[in-house]
Amino acid sequence: MHLILQLSKKMKKRMKGLLSAALVCGLFLTACGGGTNTEAPADDAAKPAEGEPIVVEVLAKGFQHQFWKAVNQGADNAAKDLNATITFQGPPNETAIQDQVQMLANAINKKPNAIAFAALDTTASLDLLAQAKSANIPVVGFDSGVPGAPEGTTAATASTDNEAAAAIAAEKMYPEIKAKVEAATAEAPVRIGVVSQEVNSASLVGRTKGFIDKMTELAKAAPNVGEKLAIVGNDKFANGVAENGAVVIIDLAVPAKVTDADGQTQAQTLLNKADLVGIFGSNEFGAKSIINADNAVGGKVGEGKVIAVGFDSGALQIDAVKKGQLFGSVTQDPIQIGYKAVELAVKAAKGEPVADVDTGAVWYDSSNVESEDVKALLYE
Repeated sequence: MHLILQLSKKMKKRMKGLLSAALVCGLFLTACGGGTNTEAPADDAAKPAEGEPIVVEVLAKGFQHQFWKAVNQGADNAAKDLNATITFQGPPNETAIQDQVQMLANAINKKPNAIAFAALDTTASLDLLAQAKSANIPVVGFDSGVPGAPEGTTAATASTDNEAAAAIAAEKMYPEIKAKVEAATAEAPVRIGVVSQEVNSASLVGRTKGFIDKMTELAKAAPNVGEKLAIVGNDKFANGVAENGAVVIIDLAVPAKVTDADGQTQAQTLLNKADLVGIFGSNEFGAKSIINADNAVGGKVGEGKVIAVGFDSGALQIDAVKKGQLFGSVTQDPIQIGYKAVELAVKAAKGEPVADVDTGAVWYDSSNVESEDVKALLYE
């Protein structure tokens, strides 16, 4: 009997040792086990507690344009209204894809309640989107969103229908150049320029496509044009029709670098072409490039000259519209984009159903640029 008690005490002591070892293993996963995978799986994002602020990481495309500052303002407004805490950040420019990817990785590691994301390159973010999904962190898109994201990795998007918005610019320009288009011949063609900051992000691709498609439709309706319309300048949009022999030429210029100097050079090259009748800048950068180029070459755009139209806003563009240098521009509602992005993120974090939101676009020119309705959408 005494022997049994001794054994029992030894067994209890050994069991305590085993339990202690198990606790150590639980706390220090890398110190135990014989496997090679020593990385603990990511924890799920904590669900927001009742009454506690919802934490949203907001990742924009950059900060080089006033547009993003207006989006930031809208996001801040939503955070105040909806009891949310946000961090708004973006890479130094809209070509810094790897910088944004690192920001997304950092955001996921913070385990927020939700992420609002305007992707520069969806493909570069695929692994991180899957990681966010595995961690139950809802991702909502804004601005151009996260185009082509795998099903289930994004919940909804707050954005402008960019193709439809840019089509407005073409519709407003065409009546001003229609007579010149209808008088053009293969021997004396007319040219319509487009200055696009780049042709990778969905928003600028959509605007470039929207303008070109609508202008093509309108110009081809002229009896002298038909299929004699060439789209040149960039292989992504070229239609295979040779410039030589075309009656209408849509000429797309894309700078090699996103700098004011490169943008101005591209716009200036177009303005120096004698057959140019119209020119479109697909965002604030594109419009600014046209204005700066026009100032440099001595005023080739304006009433009775080359018809220039823009997109977005900014002090330079607003002033150019007011004095008639730009015929007009299309504005998004950047404050609404930021607001709706955070609103969707908050709803998704709470598990509420969400759906895509079109944040709209408005044409403005010298006749309405000072109106209260339009001024509320413009930023300087």
